[in-house]
Amino acid sequence: MSKTSTKGIWKVISASSMGTMIEWYDFYIFGSLAVVISTKFFPSDNPTAAFLSTLATFAAGFVVRPFGALFFGRLGDIIGRKYTFMATLLLMGGSTFLIGCIPSYETIGFMAPLLVLILRLLQGLALGGEYGGAATYVAEHAPVGQKGYWTSWIQTTATVGLFISLMVILATKNALSPEDFDSWGWRVPFWVSIVMVGVSYLIRKNMDESPVFAKAKKEGTTSKNPLKESFGNRYNLKFVLLALFGATMGQGVVWYTGQFYAMSFMKTVMNVDSSQVDTLLGIALLMGTPFFIFFGWLSDKVGRKYIMMSGMLLAILFYRPIYKMMYTTTDVSYKTEITDKRNQSIDTNKNNDKITSISKTYTDGTSYIEKKTDFADKKEAQTHISININSSDEWTLILLVFIQVLFVTMVYGPIAAFLVEMFPTKIRYTSMSLPYHVGNGIFGGLLPAISTYFVTHAKQAGKPDFYLDGLWYPIIIASVCFVIGMIYIDNKNKTNHL
Repeated sequence: MSKTSTKGIWKVISASSMGTMIEWYDFYIFGSLAVVISTKFFPSDNPTAAFLSTLATFAAGFVVRPFGALFFGRLGDIIGRKYTFMATLLLMGGSTFLIGCIPSYETIGFMAPLLVLILRLLQGLALGGEYGGAATYVAEHAPVGQKGYWTSWIQTTATVGLFISLMVILATKNALSPEDFDSWGWRVPFWVSIVMVGVSYLIRKNMDESPVFAKAKKEGTTSKNPLKESFGNRYNLKFVLLALFGATMGQGVVWYTGQFYAMSFMKTVMNVDSSQVDTLLGIALLMGTPFFIFFGWLSDKVGRKYIMMSGMLLAILFYRPIYKMMYTTTDVSYKTEITDKRNQSIDTNKNNDKITSISKTYTDGTSYIEKKTDFADKKEAQTHISININSSDEWTLILLVFIQVLFVTMVYGPIAAFLVEMFPTKIRYTSMSLPYHVGNGIFGGLLPAISTYFVTHAKQAGKPDFYLDGLWYPIIIASVCFVIGMIYIDNKNKTNHL
């Protein structure tokens, strides 16, 4: 396209962004509902093991993303961008809908987690082919010198998808009683996705093929073997590895720490009420989303490298102080209890399990509920804590999550343009998809499970600052990526491939 032409670009943006946003929505409702899902599809006798198993199943969807990148990337470079990411949309949406239909562990036993795992793998494969297609499609329509700005709209879709998933979950919770939501209402967000997928499919069906790819296909210059040319060519493979270890690896862990781990940390480590976490995270995401566009635009002016590297460095330096402040903000040991308002009750359920409930109120408006279940047929007791924080603490957490989202926007806003510009048209879909999905799928996707394991292990070992141990993983990965990126990545935006 010419330097100034933007005719039709908004149609391209809206079609690509809506489909990508829905795919991210599908992916995130599983992660957002991980605490509930762990009680439905896994044995309930060990809550910690069930939650870790759920996170592992969630991570499995990320692990297969590179395989989806190879499979669909190859198709995209051979038959075209449009039809490939229409297929990924349908595969993703169908898998999500079916997860909402699987009977619980109590009904069908180990078939439940097995079916969930299979559908998560299909989701991961689909998402592996989706992002590369959308980013490539938009970049190949964008004017020269404006790739960062226009592709940054695609970058917002992941955060918007997470935001919408949180809002749908909140709306469902508010429309139903806690008992109904726990019984069947958690399935509604999965079912809703099929309507959104249908709308997106109709929009994508009417899109035209990328002009750059259409031109290459007409001239007969498309690749006959994208995998061989992408990874069998030493020159191109060098750029694939540089994209992975110098950019997407660090970007992946910063992205998942700032949004997904922050959510998991508040719910499972800080024990903040789930609905409160969804609300404050949604506000922080809404505040941070425009900065994807800003840093994408800025990368067109000053280069991609230093913006992405600055985001990684800030995350490395400030993660531990931020998470320490988050934890101490709601730590009831620092608050003063109103002892006259303490209530305690002991009940027995139909299984003769003894349930001890303790509620506490604090002078700053914080409320605390602890339910301890002593099972009649097991020695191990189960304790669930829920803390409802005051407005001041809510805004403190919103600010701390917002700062993390800013780091995310710095590393993620320019990354699509950076990756697209590294590779020629005929192998672009394949070449850029693999490092992106290894960085995000493997290094980023494994973060919730690995970090939660580190925190759990440190807590069992009696470490006073156990809640900070989960941060070593993203800090180390981002540090390695920062060093490699600073040494080997060129700050010049490359336009010769476009």
